[in-house]
Amino acid sequence: MPVRSKDSFLVFGSPLIGQEEIDEVVASMKSGWLGTGPKVARFEKDFSAYVGASHAAACNSCTAALHLSLVALGLEPGDEVITTPLTFCASVNAIIHAGGTPVLADVDPVSQNIDPEAVREKITSRTKAILPVHFAGRSCDMDPIMAIANEHGLKVVEDCAHAIETTYKGQHAGTFGDFGCFSFYVTKNVCTGEGGMVVARAEADIQDIKVLGLHGMSADAWKRFSDEGYKHYQVVHAGFKYNMMDLQAAIGIHQLKRVEENFKRRCEIWDMYQEAFRALPVGTPAPEEPDTRHARHLYTLMIDPVACGLDRDQFLVRLTKENIGAGVHYLAVPEHPYYRDRYGWKLEDTPHAVALGRETLSLPLSAKLTDDDVADVIEAVNLCLGA
Repeated sequence: MPVRSKDSFLVFGSPLIGQEEIDEVVASMKSGWLGTGPKVARFEKDFSAYVGASHAAACNSCTAALHLSLVALGLEPGDEVITTPLTFCASVNAIIHAGGTPVLADVDPVSQNIDPEAVREKITSRTKAILPVHFAGRSCDMDPIMAIANEHGLKVVEDCAHAIETTYKGQHAGTFGDFGCFSFYVTKNVCTGEGGMVVARAEADIQDIKVLGLHGMSADAWKRFSDEGYKHYQVVHAGFKYNMMDLQAAIGIHQLKRVEENFKRRCEIWDMYQEAFRALPVGTPAPEEPDTRHARHLYTLMIDPVACGLDRDQFLVRLTKENIGAGVHYLAVPEHPYYRDRYGWKLEDTPHAVALGRETLSLPLSAKLTDDDVADVIEAVNLCLGA
């Protein structure tokens, strides 16, 4: 691997791609099978085995996975879905596009995940589902969330975009609710460039997802054109074009093989950061809860303007000048004008999420980072704080 010069910019979330992925993509191109085919089927099988799910369906994004899962619930106008305000906009957009109404329940300020008691307070006669987001790789507190869902007869769709390796009491995130939705975007712990996956316990649910994700056709394309002979299809739903390509799965197959190896490296980087920033006037991630596994997807710093002498955005400007890339994860959903104007959400309704959204940034945490890269990040953070 080429050694990065300190004078070059350290890209946030740059993935570690090996020769195996490159060779698999080339093999797909030479085979002539670029679209949804046998490599997608293999990736689905491998991924469901990794997380301990009964069934899986690959999609072209986690956003598609969320949308399909919510459509499969049969939401009707006026149906409410409770989710977190500290998340990427896709979590809320998927609810809207599926015909539901998003309802925000504030986060716990320590875990930064949706607070189960806040969920309970938001339930009405119109509530149909809960959409917890395992933020940064930390599992939501799934026991009380599932207890609330069972008590009120609600469906649960888990947003696991950050949570491929995450477990809660020995069980993988994404396998508690009716559906679990994962992301393989370029910055994720397993990447396919763009891509997503839905897992579910019930085969019928996954079959619905697969039909909805490919135009509503009753048979997927690679089976129609396989050596078994042409198969006619029927359109049984007004579906979507959300299928994954073999070119994407070719990358994912080998990324998944190294998921534990890469996780171990990110843990090493995480520990270096935790030790280096211990004495600095910044907030760092809380310890993981007992009997859970944090996926170490995002390493976040909280920049309190009073404690640090500058705000988060000023810190980001300084960090960029030091050639270190960073991410903002995330401004609270009510900060965005579309949602604020459409739903009348007030910042004071979700104070913990708003405060965290204004103070938080994410540092590079890719398995691709060398020890020298990590040392550069640590030095840059100290310089930005004048430490």
